[in-house]
Amino acid sequence: MELQQMRYVVAVAETANFTRAAEQCLVVQSALSHQIARLERELGAKLFDRTSRSVRLTPAGEAFLPAARQALDAAERARAEVAAAAGEIRGRLAIGAIPTVTAVDLPVALRRFHLRHREVRISLRSGASEEFVERVRQGTLDVAFLGLPLGVRPKGVRGRELARGDLVAVVAPGHPLADKEHVKLDRLADERFVDFPAGSAGRIQSDEAFAAAGVRREVAFEVSTPDFMARLIRQGLGVGMLPAAFVSQLPDLPVVRLSDAPARVEHLIWSRHRPSPAAAAFLSALGVPASSEEAESGA
Repeated sequence: MELQQMRYVVAVAETANFTRAAEQCLVVQSALSHQIARLERELGAKLFDRTSRSVRLTPAGEAFLPAARQALDAAERARAEVAAAAGEIRGRLAIGAIPTVTAVDLPVALRRFHLRHREVRISLRSGASEEFVERVRQGTLDVAFLGLPLGVRPKGVRGRELARGDLVAVVAPGHPLADKEHVKLDRLADERFVDFPAGSAGRIQSDEAFAAAGVRREVAFEVSTPDFMARLIRQGLGVGMLPAAFVSQLPDLPVVRLSDAPARVEHLIWSRHRPSPAAAAFLSALGVPASSEEAESGA
């Protein structure tokens, strides 16, 4: 069994197409198909069900894929460790970030890191905090930037609190509250809201604040990105709740500060295990001691 064969299997699984997988791996399709067939003979099981219209993993393929990915990651990590011993940082750096991260200017930080470590392959995924905690624990992300309610700490990872801030209400131009500087949450009781999906960290902080104020509200629109939220708010379809530090990116929307505002904490997290050379270099560039015991989050 060879690493190249595993790469071919992973590529076919991800593209669901032998031709696209071959292009991705920079080989002719016949060579890729031949190597996968050799591997199947060695394993004594088919890895793919292949028809003229589709390619799907068999149960054996589903079982093989996670182990193949782990083997490829281990081989890449080994090469990166050897390079680091010689003073060269290389390998991959997989980052997760919520769309509203503000404590770090992430595009600027990534540009600086790329210019300094050009052999590192950087990938960035935008999504939800709760997803990123699990992916860092599993090792599919090296580091992640989160936004969590006050008092909530990510479990099973190392981390550092980056910043704290309040949420503010964001309304459409011409809204009756658009000229108000401060209101209490109960002034929003009759509004329809645009918010993040129920159960997400971005939603929980708002729900808890309204519950503590004894205010019931209607969330009519659930969206996953602040850009989409802003588009709905501009049309007068609802009121949104966003971090005060983020709303400067929406200069056309009036902001209403809340005297009993929900608070949010931004965190940077990484694995409890030894970080890869690329991840350690990125954490160092952010001024974070990756191995500090003080950085340990909950078990």
